[in-house]
Amino acid sequence: MDEILKMLEKDGKLTAKQIAAALGKTEDDVKAAICGYEQDCTILKYTALIDHEKNGDDSVTALIELKISPQGGDGYDRIARRIYQYDEVESLYLMTGTYDLLVTMNAKTMKDAAQFVYAHLATIEGVSATATHFIMKKYKERNCVFAQEPEQEERLRFR
Repeated sequence: MDEILKMLEKDGKLTAKQIAAALGKTEDDVKAAICGYEQDCTILKYTALIDHEKNGDDSVTALIELKISPQGGDGYDRIARRIYQYDEVESLYLMTGTYDLLVTMNAKTMKDAAQFVYAHLATIEGVSATATHFIMKKYKERNCVFAQEPEQEERLRFR
């Protein structure tokens, strides 16, 4: 992967000037590269990773596994297109293993997530089984530690 992309993926707030200085490139070259990545949809979106617990948000994150019995050559893709159109669906992946698709979603309550599964996902033709898991606590996501213990903070300072 391009070094510019690696840096932006790690910290989307980096400026072209900061990236250029770190990589020994010109700011104009970095700006042009980023513009190209945005135009060809290599860079899809810039987001912030937020610790919602600190904001008093009591919503739940559900990981929902779906077993699929696809009909025809585009069965997985057809079902995936139907699922990712729901606003509640945050991520959707085709997986190896016991289940075929993995859906991540946020909901206000576990009951809301369960209702979404039985009202929308389980009723899709080709979905033969579901398994829902709820995230109880986030420790680390996308290489970012949520709640650091004092000894971790101390270790990180001396790196």
